[in-house]
Amino acid sequence: GGILLGPSALGRSERFLQAVFPPKSQTVLDTLANLGLIFFMFLVGLELDPKSLRQTGKKALGIAIAGISLPFALGIGSSFLLRETISKGVDSTSFLVFMGVALSITAFPVLARILAELKLLTADVGRMAMSAAAVNDVAAWILLALAVALSGSGQSSLVPVWVFLSGCVFVICLTLFVPPTFKWMARQCHEGPFANALVEKVEDLVSGIFLPLYFVSSGLKTNIATIQGLQSWGLLALVILTACLGKIVGTFVVSLSFKVPLREALALGILMNTKGLVELIVLNIGKDRKVLNDQVFAIMILMAVVTTFMTTPLVMAVYKPARRARVADYKHRTVERKNSKAQFRILACFHSARNIPSTINLLEALRGIQKSEGLCVYALHLMELSERSSAILMVHKARRNGLPFWNRGRQSNPNHIVVAFEAFQQLSRVSVRPMTAISSMSDMHEDICTTAESKRAAIIILPFHKHQRLDGSLETTRSDFRWVNQRVLKHAPCSVGILIDRGLGGTTQVSASNVSYTITVLFFGGRDDREALACGARMAEHPGISFIVIRFLLAADAIGNTVSVDMAGNASMDEEVLSEFKLKTSRNGSVRYEERLVRNTAETIAVIREVSRCNLLLVGRMPDGELALALSTRSDCLELGPVGSLLTSLEFSTASVLIIQQYSDRVFMNLASELEEDSPDKGSDLSN
Repeated sequence: GGILLGPSALGRSERFLQAVFPPKSQTVLDTLANLGLIFFMFLVGLELDPKSLRQTGKKALGIAIAGISLPFALGIGSSFLLRETISKGVDSTSFLVFMGVALSITAFPVLARILAELKLLTADVGRMAMSAAAVNDVAAWILLALAVALSGSGQSSLVPVWVFLSGCVFVICLTLFVPPTFKWMARQCHEGPFANALVEKVEDLVSGIFLPLYFVSSGLKTNIATIQGLQSWGLLALVILTACLGKIVGTFVVSLSFKVPLREALALGILMNTKGLVELIVLNIGKDRKVLNDQVFAIMILMAVVTTFMTTPLVMAVYKPARRARVADYKHRTVERKNSKAQFRILACFHSARNIPSTINLLEALRGIQKSEGLCVYALHLMELSERSSAILMVHKARRNGLPFWNRGRQSNPNHIVVAFEAFQQLSRVSVRPMTAISSMSDMHEDICTTAESKRAAIIILPFHKHQRLDGSLETTRSDFRWVNQRVLKHAPCSVGILIDRGLGGTTQVSASNVSYTITVLFFGGRDDREALACGARMAEHPGISFIVIRFLLAADAIGNTVSVDMAGNASMDEEVLSEFKLKTSRNGSVRYEERLVRNTAETIAVIREVSRCNLLLVGRMPDGELALALSTRSDCLELGPVGSLLTSLEFSTASVLIIQQYSDRVFMNLASELEEDSPDKGSDLSN
């Protein structure tokens, strides 16, 4: 945008420049731009964790060194050619260093954004790239300080030496004396989210107003028209080629030496070639100090733009998710299964602390008795990747994926989410593995489905996008999560459950002796109801749970007044599953099975109202039969199915509800969900 406003495009018109950027405004623009730069670097320093640099492994450190040294050497080599052709009369040492620094930089914030958008932030290649880029960023500032010192305008040759030594003393003082002072200050302050709050207050002003002015200021100095003739355009191509070869080849070779797979090594090289704000800072300082003339400045600006724009498509071509090795097909994609000895894996998703108590209580119920195979829970924290640059720094949280929760006890402010899951894992003897999904709302379902497939989950538990108010009604908190749930239902590689929380278990309970629930399954028939019954059968094994199965049957005298639907195949499977369930639970006194004959929708609703005074209702999303179809009502939550939508009404405001969809063929799933992924207004056309 700044280039378009400058002399390369709109700035060619003197009238435009006089009207928008008169000469007297240039000083004000530069002042505000530099002020925005100062604030931006303050935010980067506030968010950057120095401990992550000290914990950088040998692999990332080697990649960072290679990503700096080879481009720096090639930059010095190309600078000889530039100095002899289009940059004559410039101090050779300063020019060499500035060119080397400009070609060896990797933009840490820009790289993080690209990785997040490509969903590589938590992948091995993403973590390695971020670690190497952080080291590269620190090294770039050191090299920039050296370049500034060498480009001193003093008459004496000792001035650059004095500037460099003063900088070294400044860094030593910051390293030795400042940290103890700030640690003492930190001990005097109460713990709290001060840094996050400060970032939120300052960032919108900086990223929305001040920082764009820096790009405008840089664009006004860029005149692409100075690149004239075949020689100049050839030098531009040479600089771009040199920058790409230095970063990509250097990183690629060193990565292979560390036994990084070929595609990952090539993707790392491309990612490390990302340029950004630090590149502009280097080039602007070089231009202000007369080290870079207008033509070289324009060439380097275009090089930075081209290398950054080419990063995303090249990485997608080399390392896009579709090219990654798919997980081998796994059998246990549903709760209903023949082999009961296989490990039961659950992907439990949550996006706020409000979801934690009900999720943990549901997991405790699903634990059943402690079988030999056990229960494995993957707790997936859904974090939105917003347009705020501070959201990129969620990578610090994502880096902790796979670590046991108690390994985080070294943090100064452990949060209650961590404590809750840790307590559940330790007291209930359940394996809980924390994970983080960082993506935009439009792509979050892909992270959920990919994680479920890679972890071979049997069921995904999703929180409903509404929460209960004091009067019992449900209030929408984030409508975006409704679309996430709908897309997961459509694309899930396993069964899916949507939990409507109405205070399941109250405060978090993790001890079996404290659990005392009444759980009811509403069984109409069909694959989803059989899956709900399978979940309930597992819950029925828990010593603290009373379990009730209510089967709805159409009375004989009502058949003549309804439309006959041929579902003989499902009916026989329903009978088989119910017979097996009754045989299995015949000696369990806490399990009760009832059959209710109903003639119409009113009687069906009356029975549901009668049995809904429990802690949790289990229902299938799309049950079979005329009775369930007749329950279809006007609702803005058609993804819950006819029975689930009915249970969201105010008259059923006491029990939590788990709506379950059994995994099925992709074609069936797409047909069943095609209408649901639509607006609430369209959904209201389905009525009884």
